Amino acid sequence: MSRSISALKLQVLSEVSAIIHKALNLEEALQEVLRILSSTLSMERATVTLLDRDSGHLVIMASHGLSEQERQRGVYRSGEGVTGTIFRTVKPLHIPDVTCDPLFLDRTGARSSQDCRISYTGVPIILNNEPIGVLSVDRLFSGETTVQEDIEFLTVLATLIAQFTKLNEVVRAREEELRRENVTLKYQLSKEARGPYIVGKSPPMQEVERQVAKVAPTRATVLLLGESGTGKTLIARIIHDLSDRKTNPFVKVNCASIPENLLESELFGYERGAFTGATGSKAGRFEDANKGSIFLDEIGELSLGLQAKLLRVLQDREFERLGGNRTIRTDVRILTATNRDLRDLVDQGRFRLDLYYRLNVFPLTVPPLRRRKEDVIGLLNHFLRKMAHEYGRDLYFSPEALTLLNNHDWPGNVRELENMVERLVIMAEANRIDAQLIGLAMEPESTRITPESHSSEPAPQAQHQTSQGRKQSLKEIERAEILNALRESNWIKRRAGVALGLTERQIGYRIKKFGLEERVATERMRCRSVNQMNTVP
Repeated sequence: MSRSISALKLQVLSEVSAIIHKALNLEEALQEVLRILSSTLSMERATVTLLDRDSGHLVIMASHGLSEQERQRGVYRSGEGVTGTIFRTVKPLHIPDVTCDPLFLDRTGARSSQDCRISYTGVPIILNNEPIGVLSVDRLFSGETTVQEDIEFLTVLATLIAQFTKLNEVVRAREEELRRENVTLKYQLSKEARGPYIVGKSPPMQEVERQVAKVAPTRATVLLLGESGTGKTLIARIIHDLSDRKTNPFVKVNCASIPENLLESELFGYERGAFTGATGSKAGRFEDANKGSIFLDEIGELSLGLQAKLLRVLQDREFERLGGNRTIRTDVRILTATNRDLRDLVDQGRFRLDLYYRLNVFPLTVPPLRRRKEDVIGLLNHFLRKMAHEYGRDLYFSPEALTLLNNHDWPGNVRELENMVERLVIMAEANRIDAQLIGLAMEPESTRITPESHSSEPAPQAQHQTSQGRKQSLKEIERAEILNALRESNWIKRRAGVALGLTERQIGYRIKKFGLEERVATERMRCRSVNQMNTVP
């Protein structure tokens, strides 16, 4: 009889060795191993329990003879019960009758209804001289084989399972390496085929590229730090495009531009009747971004209440719509950005510490333009090509103009530089943008002759600049141009936009950007009053 059992054991080892190709799906491979073990040698309720590196607990990775509920209950700490003891001592353990041994916890509850006596045998699964789990089986009392023979056989089988695990880890590591290499190649191909993702070869921007290539293929939450106008939104888009979510939505939300009382419904949606005017249900931006990425800009502006809701999404991947009680699950990668010091906000009690830690998994700082001055020329030419295409013109900078712009201070960073290039394209009458045009664009408002030069408002900013001899910033210059166009157009936005070559939306954006809405409304009302007085007979 013993020869027959030996032959069966050899058969099991042969069949297990034949399924090594399934090791890429470790759970499936282990399930097959345990099925073979049970069907060939009548070993019941076989389990493979492996160490979960994240929780530090032992969990059942595969089983045969257990229901899904019983399997989920099989969680142990090192040293806890029979399984934990085998793992901690790294020694086999045999229990002749599980109903009589206090060490046996029966946490799965699979044996509670058994009337017959059951023995239990478990052996450690060892990889690189370290325990990684436990292989265990039940056996009905039988005299066909000795306990020692079972232990020796299971130890050999545990060695094969350890090799399955190692092969799986090696392949996964190689896949991760190939994924990172693929991201790098896609990045390089995109730069060559469609133009650069990131303009600039300065050391700070090369470091940003390296960090982006590392984090893009992962699921990690990214916190983009840096001054306003440095290009954080662009970096977030690049991370999305280089991830496996690129074919799914990329949703952008500026937390500072939406009133606080509307932001919750914007992010999480609302149900009918949630508030006055909610005549129907509406999905929020987190639902829109499912399977993709959501970019939350100006994250430091969130209220503490919304911070708590965001924390729940980060932790549990679920939320409820405003006015609803149905829990909605979402699979979304969260990318955030801020130009504020979140740690300082935490110290002030204005930002949750637990949320800060959740967001700060992979902080990435986008450098200001003053730290990458060698990129200015490349950025100028890049934006000139872009604007020239949009406006249907073929333009170029003279060497003197490039030198003048390269030496200019850019406190508004890349956004200010891009706006300046667009302004130059609008102002240029010839194809060549020379130093004279740059000087005109940077000329203080007080030196320009306009139909409103006799206005009762003396443009105090320009006078201050003249008296102090200070260079006017490009932001101040652009604001002055908008004001000039509005005055000349009797404060009618559409006419001012036409004068500057801007659409109504573009001129509206700039009026809001410079905080001129109230000024425009007041002046427009004054103009209407004057017109009404002039028409009185």
